[in-house]
Amino acid sequence: MADVITYREAVAEGIAREMRRDASVVCLGEDIGAAGGVFKTTTGLWEEFGPERVRDTPISEQAIMGAAMGAAMTGMRPVAEIMFSDFLACCWDYLANEIPKVRYMTGGQVTVPLVVRTANGGGLGFGAQHSQATENWALTVPGLKIAAPATPADVIGMMAAAIRSDDPVVFFEHKALLATKGPPPPPGHLVELGRAAVVREGGDVTLVALASTVPLALTAAGVLAEEGIEAEVVDLRCLVPLDAATVLGSLRRTSRLVTVEENPYQGGWGATVVSVVADEGFGLLDAPVRRVAGECVPLPFADALEEQVVPTVDKLVAEVRRLAAY
Repeated sequence: MADVITYREAVAEGIAREMRRDASVVCLGEDIGAAGGVFKTTTGLWEEFGPERVRDTPISEQAIMGAAMGAAMTGMRPVAEIMFSDFLACCWDYLANEIPKVRYMTGGQVTVPLVVRTANGGGLGFGAQHSQATENWALTVPGLKIAAPATPADVIGMMAAAIRSDDPVVFFEHKALLATKGPPPPPGHLVELGRAAVVREGGDVTLVALASTVPLALTAAGVLAEEGIEAEVVDLRCLVPLDAATVLGSLRRTSRLVTVEENPYQGGWGATVVSVVADEGFGLLDAPVRRVAGECVPLPFADALEEQVVPTVDKLVAEVRRLAAY
């Protein structure tokens, strides 16, 4: 394999590794076959595994999700693509009311080992219906695991864990990260879901980030380091299971916390993290907790306007400066 791999190539590679390993893994979605996916995240799968295991579907999120649910309940491990995460709303009954409840309602007799892949997030000027970060939608539904990798290696390792999970996983692939590059992981690479990573060490403030906000936080940490403020960056990787222990462990070193998320401030995942910290780590804090999040408005098309709405390096740096001076 090459010295570097793009995030988008890592998606296809991660799926391919599991399809080679397990014949029960199948893919379905719009244009994922010969076209290689609208974001080119399934390139090569149709050629290697054929139309029986890589199936193009009609333009119907309900059809995709319903077929995937039935396949999962009857012995297969489907990987279903919903092209944009905004379109999860089109099949919300399956995702919120059916898929996460089957194992519970059958007393464990039936599992739904299903991965729902979806392109998530803004920053590319796709407008109000194609730019939302919707992890917080899924976070409101008990019974769903939520994964959102930030690097190509994590895409491959977390995809393996997601496909092998006996419970349904919503796997958010960030559109703004698709062209980013990183070292490819070794064969058999597996990243346990629910295990955060400290991706930069520092003693002054903890920045908790997810997906696209991880490189954002790392860039901000570099700016802050030049001012003598050493930020520790925690990549949550998953929202369910949530690795609160790593966040609290970081707080023991820094005593200050900022969450940075693309979800709107109202109901964003940062609020959940902050509430856990207030419950379990209040004594570790030497300053108020701060949240940098998306604004509570529909996302604009125009670049200059979108930048006003989503988190940026400048917004995060300004917030950390205020917190450091507290």
